Amino acid sequence: MTIKIDQLRFDEHGLIPAIVQDVHTREVLTLAYMNAESLKRTRETSETWFWSRSRNELWHKGATSGNKQKVIDVIPDCDGDALVVLVEPSGPACHTGETSCFHSAQYVHTNLGLILEQLYSLVKERDKNRPEHSYTTYLFKEGIDKILKKVGEESAETIIAAKNDAIEPLVAETSDLLYHLIVLLVVRGVSLDQVRDELLKRRAAK
Repeated sequence: MTIKIDQLRFDEHGLIPAIVQDVHTREVLTLAYMNAESLKRTRETSETWFWSRSRNELWHKGATSGNKQKVIDVIPDCDGDALVVLVEPSGPACHTGETSCFHSAQYVHTNLGLILEQLYSLVKERDKNRPEHSYTTYLFKEGIDKILKKVGEESAETIIAAKNDAIEPLVAETSDLLYHLIVLLVVRGVSLDQVRDELLKRRAAK
């Protein structure tokens, strides 16, 4: 973290809002506040420290719950009066046990990018732990040839569904294809960030 505390604009109470975001999924986890001391400790420990406005004291996230947040970067906005804190969370960010404090059903179920990131993370977890009776575990055990075969089958079924008037089969087959493509990306070690970056390059070139 190369952020310079003396270049930030704290409010009249010596605080600055900090938007905590999962570095991998880009999901917004919480909004908290930092002062100069908590930001200093965040930088020194590479874990999130905040200032609790209700308790009027420093607050080390996860000190009691164990749900700490490893800080990857702290990014100020253009005016220097707000921060984005990119973290790798080791547990839920919300005191309710939810991953994010912004866990409304509408947000979770309508953000396609977030859903794909969550699916990618789940598939990676299945690859690592290989739980029994999991279809994803079965695919990983069968290996790359089986996964490629399934991608081919789902591609063909998506094409067939697209030839028909009904939309529902196309939606279902597209979902199956996306799932198997993510399994393929995981087994080949390709991240969604790499796919995103390639799409951004292509968009810039158009």
